[in-house]
Amino acid sequence: MSTITNNARRRFMVQSGLGLLALSGMPSFLQAMEGMTAMPRIAPRKANPNFKADVEFDLYCKPSKVAILTGAQTQVLQYSAVLKKGPKETLANIPGSYLGPIIRLQKGQKVRIVLHNDLSEATVAHWHGLHVPAEMDGHPRYAIDPGATLVYEFEVLNRAGMNIYHPHPHEATASQVYQGLAGALFIHDDEEAKLELPAGEYEIPLVIQDRLFDEQNQLIYVRNMHDRMAGFYGDHILVNGRPDLKIDVASRAYRLRILNGSNARIYKLAWDDGTPITVLGVDGGLLEQPEVKAYVMLAPGERLDVWADFSGRSVGSQLVMRSLAFTGVLPKMAQRMGNMMHANQLPVGSDYPIFTVRVTQSVSDSPKLPAQLSSFARYHINNVANPEKPVPIAISESPMAMLLNGRAYADNDVQDFERIKVNTLQLLEIFHAHGGMGMDHKVGGMGMGHKGGGMGMGMMGGMMSMAHPIHLHGQQFQIISRSISSDKTDDYETVRHGFIENGLKDTVLVMPGETVRIIKPFQDFKGLFMYHCHNLEHEDMGMMRDFLVE
Repeated sequence: MSTITNNARRRFMVQSGLGLLALSGMPSFLQAMEGMTAMPRIAPRKANPNFKADVEFDLYCKPSKVAILTGAQTQVLQYSAVLKKGPKETLANIPGSYLGPIIRLQKGQKVRIVLHNDLSEATVAHWHGLHVPAEMDGHPRYAIDPGATLVYEFEVLNRAGMNIYHPHPHEATASQVYQGLAGALFIHDDEEAKLELPAGEYEIPLVIQDRLFDEQNQLIYVRNMHDRMAGFYGDHILVNGRPDLKIDVASRAYRLRILNGSNARIYKLAWDDGTPITVLGVDGGLLEQPEVKAYVMLAPGERLDVWADFSGRSVGSQLVMRSLAFTGVLPKMAQRMGNMMHANQLPVGSDYPIFTVRVTQSVSDSPKLPAQLSSFARYHINNVANPEKPVPIAISESPMAMLLNGRAYADNDVQDFERIKVNTLQLLEIFHAHGGMGMDHKVGGMGMGHKGGGMGMGMMGGMMSMAHPIHLHGQQFQIISRSISSDKTDDYETVRHGFIENGLKDTVLVMPGETVRIIKPFQDFKGLFMYHCHNLEHEDMGMMRDFLVE
């Protein structure tokens, strides 16, 4: 095992005004950041000759050029794949898109994937949402250098659902995803098949991302400190890698499989004519019964399974999926600063179109919405190993750091409460602990504060409070409660009815002042499993930690 040190964050701090402040007044902070950038590397894993794969394919990541806007092609990073064994429907490219091929797997299949790094920097692939061994999960320790290969081998244990694959290298996840390295991964099972939901051309994957381009149609990324602190936002909404997407449909029911693949942007999805959104499932697959919502919130990393019935609509009619206006996900000061610095940027929380559906064909036959979709085990407080001492996930922000449990990410820095016994159910509590480097907060008797600093960080942390989508690797969890502080209720009212809480999740949006309690299983596999903010700029700034399951 060797150690690779990346000094990109320190250079960035030195080159910014806030960086000069940190250098002159906070040497201990810089030392912590230097420690955070060291990441051991584990030698690339080879194929196990005793593993008998049902499905095997090569997955390549390499530079490419694609047509996105009118005019010059855009330089991107792109996944491509070659199937070596398994059903031909395992891989399907999205025509004209920079996104990786759609991967379709069946529960129970044994899968071998050989990752080829044809980039100019290290990378590793994470199977976001899959329940796999720690060494297969895409931890940054397993990143491979340019020209190297890495073999993943695992059995598909997940129930049916939409998952994601994307890079997870230390301090470079955000830039690699932004440049195009992402794709959808579907799991199918017998329970789903019995429902006979819309499939084939009537099942439409929709990956929503925002991007920013220069005059030569090239991607722009991270122009200043604000773009990191708030997260990076673009001014073009792309769906499946294309702007102004228009989908032609028949007058019947469809299944829309929606993923928020943006780095930081949160969406409030709603049909423009007020038609309710009928939700079939979320991150971890189908709900027990469909839920009908006026709108649905969708944060980076979250997925949505939607029943969209266009029956009775006339040929030539249109329906637009929009993101409606909402407030509270960014500090007001940061939002004003962003609007001033980037006057042409699509404002966070504004109202804008996502994609358009056009009815081009009239048909009389359409499937019916099932009343019962699925069944899964429900977790309760009396099932958990720690009912009186929830594992804390404390969010804090400051001008120089994004932290979880008062600490920036560092290798080999697992705290006592981050050590989890295998094959247990755990109660976790995600909350905002303002105070950044000056806090000493305790939850359930488990101290996790990081003392020191001072400098008014408590007040500054409160002023900088923003929404964070928190993603936990490994098995999906269940949300058991949400609560909001009284001073945040006005903003919260603009989003609160858009949360789906009855399904299985692996990513949850935590609003400023909100506390979310979840129950998560840690079954089958020992090792390091990450948890982090899925605002990818925040993740790369250190808003990430490890659970050690042992």
